[in-house]
Amino acid sequence: MNKDTPSPTRLSPVRILVTGGAGYIGSHTAKLLARSGFEPVVLDNLSTGHRWAVKWGPMIEGDLADGRLIREVIAAYKVRAVIHFAASAYVGESMKSPRKYFRNNVANALNLLESLIDMGVGYVVFSSTCSTYGIPRKVPISESHFQDPINPYGESKRMVERLLHWYGTAYGLRWMALRYFNAAGADPDGEIGEEHDPETHLIPIAIEAALGERPSVEVYGTDYPTPDGTAVRDYIHVTDLAEAHVLALRYLMAEEDSIALNLGTGRGHSVREVMAAVELVIGRPVPVREAARRLGDPPALVANATKAGRILGWKPRHSSLERIVETAWRWRQTRAAAASLTDAGSALEETPGTEARA
Repeated sequence: MNKDTPSPTRLSPVRILVTGGAGYIGSHTAKLLARSGFEPVVLDNLSTGHRWAVKWGPMIEGDLADGRLIREVIAAYKVRAVIHFAASAYVGESMKSPRKYFRNNVANALNLLESLIDMGVGYVVFSSTCSTYGIPRKVPISESHFQDPINPYGESKRMVERLLHWYGTAYGLRWMALRYFNAAGADPDGEIGEEHDPETHLIPIAIEAALGERPSVEVYGTDYPTPDGTAVRDYIHVTDLAEAHVLALRYLMAEEDSIALNLGTGRGHSVREVMAAVELVIGRPVPVREAARRLGDPPALVANATKAGRILGWKPRHSSLERIVETAWRWRQTRAAAASLTDAGSALEETPGTEARA
């Protein structure tokens, strides 16, 4: 092991390797794992994740391209199962740089699976996406919908699902692929939340625009066949997603069959509805700039997630649009306050003769 790798304790809960656990959904899942009696062991290269988001177990900084490191971590921490989040996840970027997406999302996933098989780890919960479906032929979308991705990001996720299928058939690996719709919101306790660079998600962008931190929200397409002409998406609170991962892990460890499941609310909200919710919660208008549709954006993406309810007993509890926006707004305030304290401390350090007082 690297000298900077934390040593595991002798007595500990069941350890779960969380790849990409310093990221948005991964960090929320790590918190829920810890609350559920597991110990999350985070492996993250911090290319998009944040060290401050890892609070509930050890963290190893490293990349899934390093098969030796994966094996060392599994052996040292006696890892029992894996929740695999680590991936590149920008649709537009994937169109410009497909080789990055197939290398990071597919080749590295293959490297991870090889390590799991070699080390005798038999359970994987995989972070997949509704982008594997492509342009929907029927809404709401069920798991039986044909998978026909229209970008390298969605294609890379579908490829990993196929790898899981064949590794399950050949080596007995038990897996669950969770196909998310639109992850949103932040930890209800305010401990962690969404922070991307660049930010591409609608709700934090709308909050930034309302605060004057960006000139406007670009609305791509106002002539869709939807009630108000803007695109409709199914927003699911990140804590509800995290709970689904813990349930999926318990399901697999009970020796149940491998399966792919949708995670969504079954209800869509338009871009205009989202901006209205942001305006209501924070009490400021959201400036808008209308633009042409983006190529490949479907009018509506809404999940049929009844199978997840039936199989896992999962039900979204935090995913009303108002609740999602409230938690995102609270997290934004928490981060701003923390930044102000940091700036104030730096100013005191730099000013001769000034003393910080409790």
